[in-house]
Amino acid sequence: MRSSNPVFSRRGFSRSGGYAGFDAQQQPQQAGNPYATNPYAANPYGQQPGPYAAQQTQAPGQPYAPPAAPPSAGRMTIDDVVARTGMTLGLVIVTAALAWITGLSLPLALGAGLVAMVLSLVQAFKRKPSPALILAYAAFEGLFLGALSNFVNQFVNGAAMQAVLGTLAVFTAVLVLYKTRIIRVTQRFYRFAMAAAIGFVLLMAVNLLFAAFNGGDGLGFRSGGLGILFGVIGVVLGALFLALDFKQVEDGIAYGAPKEESWLAAFGLTLTLVWIYLEFLRLIAILQGDN
Repeated sequence: MRSSNPVFSRRGFSRSGGYAGFDAQQQPQQAGNPYATNPYAANPYGQQPGPYAAQQTQAPGQPYAPPAAPPSAGRMTIDDVVARTGMTLGLVIVTAALAWITGLSLPLALGAGLVAMVLSLVQAFKRKPSPALILAYAAFEGLFLGALSNFVNQFVNGAAMQAVLGTLAVFTAVLVLYKTRIIRVTQRFYRFAMAAAIGFVLLMAVNLLFAAFNGGDGLGFRSGGLGILFGVIGVVLGALFLALDFKQVEDGIAYGAPKEESWLAAFGLTLTLVWIYLEFLRLIAILQGDN
């Protein structure tokens, strides 16, 4: 089962051939080709072998950058991804501001959050991206975030702004590290991120069950010292999935993904940024508040 939610899985751009990187079949190793067994060897968007299957001509140690796909109408570009991400995040911000200004109650906010979760799961199981569904998710997610942020800000003044700045800092840092190839997304990187995310979610689920039956914060994973530790882990996980998001965008453009896939890229980036923001908000509430 695949989900667009960064704590479960990462949807790729290919529906039938698998994710351009991690589900692609590896090519037989060729002499002198250090990328021959790289998981990104196959190109799910064309009939020609991927760039890794051929002999490399780059100098040893030089960072590899996928070749740009030939110009073609209807193919995804970085401008498409930026525009769709801007629309999605912009709608989150607008509805969040609306919820904040109107003082949306927490019960209604929780309802909006539940609707947003359902919409995200529906999109995760759809064969094609639905712009209307993604934008609807963004609208309800924004209502939830705005009301929750306003609630936390009443007890910890400035918490919301600090969480926004923290999220922007993580996004910028990961982008720079990725573009300079200090962070390299490989199959091992992907497996580590997924294993860590699954373990994190399972621990949080157990904590939630204990909290539901015993009251309080369950096993204490989301408050006090343990809460700070798990909050930091949550932010780090979000950073790992940002790198995966960037790799998907890069591969999708290089391999000539359909233009509509830019909506999936925007959806994934929005989910990851929301995750990081929520982890920062909790961390700040624990560090500066009374839990």
